[in-house]
Formats: sequence, structure tokens, C-alpha cells
Amino acid sequence: MADGAQSAENPGDTRDPGSTPEDPAAPESDAQRRRRRAQFLRELHEAKALRDRVQPRRVKAARMRQAMRMRTFRW
Repeated sequence: MADGAQSAENPGDTRDPGSTPEDPAAPESDAQRRRRRAQFLRELHEAKALRDRVQPRRVKAARMRQAMRMRTFRW
């Protein structure tokens, strides 16, 4: 079901169909794009922190691999 059909069926939806961020024809402003990107990065950081908390052994191994890469890196 298309988004336009959903908003037409839902009379409680007061948004203008032309101004939805999902509309590919509407140009996205830089502020909207930055806001969406910031939200994505916050959620990504939160997911990584959660994974680090629930899998400490994997995190320690990843830190050791990164340290080894840094020791063997040649400037």
C-alpha cells in the first residue's frame, strides 16, 4: 500500500501529502538531511555500545586486533 493511499484513508492525518519526507519528488533540505544523519549516527552509536556491553569478549579481541594493526602500521 502506498503512503499516499494510507494518508488518504486516515482522516486524522493532518500532514500535507506534498511535504512528507518520504516523498522522493520533494527536494530534501540540508537541515533535514543533517537531522536525519545525526539521528542515524546516534542510533548507530547506541547499537554499538549495546553490542559492546553484551559481548565483552568480542570487544576485547577487536581491541587487541586494532592494537596489533597499529603496531604493524608503517608511516
